[in-house]
Amino acid sequence: MRIVLQVVTGARVTVEDLTVGEIDGPGLALLVGITHTDTPATAQKLAAKIAGLRVLPGETSCEDSGAPVLAVSQFTLYGDVRRGRRPSWSDAAPAALSEPLFDAFVAALRERGLTVETGRFGAHMAVSLVNDGPITLVVDSDDLQRPRRD
Repeated sequence: MRIVLQVVTGARVTVEDLTVGEIDGPGLALLVGITHTDTPATAQKLAAKIAGLRVLPGETSCEDSGAPVLAVSQFTLYGDVRRGRRPSWSDAAPAALSEPLFDAFVAALRERGLTVETGRFGAHMAVSLVNDGPITLVVDSDDLQRPRRD
């Protein structure tokens, strides 16, 4: 899984001019990409990591502060642009795998007590947000496996 995390003062997802998910900040907007090797355990680990990240004002986390989360599935995070002019999406998991894993990730966040809004899986969505700080991080499940370099 690959997640682009942004600290926001507010965020909203609309589909066909209808708001399907919205949060008032401070909170987190998460763009969530899923690849072929991801599992429910991956979703659990990343949910725990993100829920506890101290990136909100006052160095608090969503778990500490009760800040809301907007999570949006985004297969394009696994786009490969190394060759040619057209991205390849072959590293992105198909919907049959990614939709249940996205749902598992959202459920894991909610199990940790977080309020989570979502977009609509597979829909053409308009995502609007106000990045606060600005703070933007890329959290990749592969990074959780590697030892940290100090």
